[in-house]
Formats: sequence, C-alpha cells, structure tokens
Amino acid sequence: MKILFVYPMVSDTFWSFKHALRLVRKKAAFPPLGALSVAAMLPAYWEKRLIDLNVRELCDEELLWADYVFISAMIAQKSSAHQVAERCRRLGVKVVGGGPLFKAFPDEFARLDSLVFGEAEALIPRLAKDMEDDRLKSSYSASGFPDLDAVPTPMWELINLNDYATMSVQYSRGCPFNCEFCDVIVLNGRVPRLKRNDQVVAELDALYARGWRGSVFIVDDNFIGNKEKVKGLLKAIISWQKQKLHRMNFFTEASVNLAEDPELMNLMVQAGFNKVFLGLETPVEDALRECGKAQNLRRGLSESVAAIQGSGLAVMGGFIIGFDSDPPDVFQRQVNFIQKNGIVTAMIGLLTAIPGTRLHSRLEEEGRMLFNSSGDNTDVEGSLNFITRMDRAKVIEGYRWVMNSVYSPEMYYNRVLAFLRAYRPRARTYLQNNDLKAFARSIWYLGVVDNKSRNYYWKLLQKAFSNYNDSFGEIVTMAIYGYHFRKLFWSPKLPVKLEEWLAGITG
Repeated sequence: MKILFVYPMVSDTFWSFKHALRLVRKKAAFPPLGALSVAAMLPAYWEKRLIDLNVRELCDEELLWADYVFISAMIAQKSSAHQVAERCRRLGVKVVGGGPLFKAFPDEFARLDSLVFGEAEALIPRLAKDMEDDRLKSSYSASGFPDLDAVPTPMWELINLNDYATMSVQYSRGCPFNCEFCDVIVLNGRVPRLKRNDQVVAELDALYARGWRGSVFIVDDNFIGNKEKVKGLLKAIISWQKQKLHRMNFFTEASVNLAEDPELMNLMVQAGFNKVFLGLETPVEDALRECGKAQNLRRGLSESVAAIQGSGLAVMGGFIIGFDSDPPDVFQRQVNFIQKNGIVTAMIGLLTAIPGTRLHSRLEEEGRMLFNSSGDNTDVEGSLNFITRMDRAKVIEGYRWVMNSVYSPEMYYNRVLAFLRAYRPRARTYLQNNDLKAFARSIWYLGVVDNKSRNYYWKLLQKAFSNYNDSFGEIVTMAIYGYHFRKLFWSPKLPVKLEEWLAGITG
C-alpha cells in the first residue's frame, strides 16, 4: 500500500511566521506532527511519503504514485485542503481526510472518499484493514478518548528537519477547564491524558539523534493540565538534558494558574523552557466571566504575568476582542495591558464561534450565527462570524486599531524593553551558528533596509549590549518576530489615535 501524506498550506497568519522565516532561512515554522504521528501508526511494511505544501509544491506524479492520499489539516488550512482534494478528484486518487478541519466542516468535504473523526490511535487498525481489503467506509468515528501510552515516535525520516524553524512534541491531550469559545475539550476532552515520561524522552532522543539542536514546541493546549504528573516529566527532562552535550530549548502553552506554582515554574526553567503561551484573553473581568475563564480571575492578570516572567519564562499572550461584555473602551484597555506588562508576542484575535463549542451552540440558539469561520482569528472578514452586541463596524475597526498600535515599531520596541525590565533569565542565552546568521540578516533587513523601524532596532541593540547581555538571544528573536508582525498588521499611513480611527467608520 502506498500512502502519500499531504499537509496543506497554512494561510499567512500570526502563527505562520512567514516573514520571520525569510530572516532565519527556514521554509516553515512547525512540522506536520499529526501526519508524522499517523504515519508511524500505519503498518510498517506500507510505503509512505509526505509533502508539506508549506515547504514545497506538490506534483501530479506524486499524487498518481499513491494508492491513497491522506490530508491532515486544521481549520486555517481549509482553502489549501479544498485545492488538494479537488486535484485528487480530477486525477482519480482516493483521499482520506482527518484532523480538526474535517471534524468542524464535514459537509464541505463530503466528496472525499473517507473522513476520519476522532483520534487516530482508536481508528487506525480498523482503517488500515479496510484499506487493505478494499472496503473503505465513507467515515470512521472514534468513541471516547484513547490512552496515550502506546503512541509511537513520529516518523521524522519523512521530512527534512532543516526546513523547519522549530520541532514539535506532544505530551498530553485535554484540558481541565471549560472556556466557552474553546474547542479543545470537544476534540480532546476535559481529563488530561498523558504520555509516559519515557515516551517523551524517546521522542527527544529521536530528534537529537537526527541532529536537531534547536527549539522544541510542546504542543499541548495546556501543558500543566495535570501539575503533579508534569513535574515528574520535567525532572526526567532535566536529567536528560544533563546527559547531552547540547541543551534544547522548549516552549509550550499553559493556563494562567501556572503563576500559582513557583515549584512548577522553577522546574520548567531548569528543564530548558524559556517561553510560555497563556490564554489571557482580556483585562475586562466581566468578559472573563462571560466566557467561563474562571482561572483568570483568581488573581490579577498583571500579577500573574509578572510572576511568570520573573521566574525566567517569557509570556506570549492570547487576547480576544468581540465578547458581549466588552465595554466601549476595550480597545484602549487591551493595548494598555499589553504594553504595561511587556507582552511582546501578543496574539490578538477576534472572537470566533467554532462548531462544537458552547459559544457556537449559544449563538445558534440566539439566532446570531452568520457563517463558518475561516479559522484565522485575525481575519476581520472571516473570523467574527456572529452578530455582535457592540456595533460590528466598531468592533472590526477597533480591532484593526489595536493591531496597528501594538505592532507599530515604537510600541513594539518599547514593549520589548518593558519585558526586559521584568524578565529574570536564569542563564545567558548564546547565539548558535544558525542564530548568528539570522542575527546578521536582521542587521541588514531591520537595521538598514526597513527605514520605518531601523532607529528603534539600533536603540534596542544598544540597550541589549549595555544592560541585557544575558537576554541577547531572546532580544534578537523578538526583533525578528516583530518584522513578521509589522508586515501583517501595521501601516504607517493610518491614524494613531483611536478616536480618529473610529471616526473613519462614518466618514
């Protein structure tokens, strides 16, 4: 059996890092971990190939080689997934689709030969047997949530690791919280399921053996869903790091209650974690109550951010605009919070109702749903997919002002300095060979070519050399990220004051 895995193109979004990749000379930010994991679950004697459309183009000859094409995709890859499916249909190649995209919008992909709903571990034996018997069903659904103690190491040999800026490893699935807008518990459940420590270490060994020495993203939606178990894993990673000549750096996603556990933060830093993404959402407490974000109300959000950054973990923050409870000044409050707390990487999105979530169900009952989401919550046309309480035009224009403000060169570089004043690194970060090359390219692009931001870039480097030597690696990374964000969200021609911006709605 010949299987071709195709990973569709990710749209040019916040997390694509498309423009930053130019400076680091990588083709994609993250590898297709889901496809690589499924490949490892299929029979070992099957032939397998993988094409990541974020890395290179797909030829018809490669499609015709396959007995089946497997498309693994998220919602943000919907457009590209449709294109791949249509090419396969024209060529007469059978297609199996799996992943969050197909679960959210099965009707849009009804013409595929088979749709897979649920986690692969519970489905692959049935699916593989039916394929070999030429009895493929139109759909397969998993019941319940399987244990992760038999998940194999991904087939890293199917890709060139050097094409990617970061590698990915999964430790757990599921989240104990029940935020109204989030589909994590729909896909993975409320009770976190974990891999054994030795499984995770084996995956790190596999990456290390293939020469990987860069950053690793622990892709869990909430890495600390089971705090006691994760502490055991961190101790195992600390021991593993001590045995290696070169340490790896890690980053992950977690809930804000991380700030309540100094021991956990300390273990993360010792294990090599230097960044963590938090779902902060909004400084408006009524909006946090509205969406069921009780964990964000236990203490002040600024206090939590300060505790985490003071421990040696840089905070990347997720923020949302569009809640029913958002007051008229929500736009200014979001900007003020992000700037004051030095949250350099601020992923600000419009509220999106994803099928299966409590939010989607509530809005349907209220007759407020408008259309299916594009999957990109920074897409003003395709993400705010319901009738808002605040005037829709004001929400969209206020959101645009927020993005244009926080990713203007002045505010971005001032935010980096605010971060550095609060950040307490445990060890100096040195630039490796690839990092040095990226730094040299940043000098050209950001310090010479980009005449809108170069003065801020040089001021930041001056501060870095004089006051923040221990954080030099983070500073270079943040400068490069800023280039990507400015390309996506900032225009020097637009008004700076919120009042002037919103006045443009009525002309």
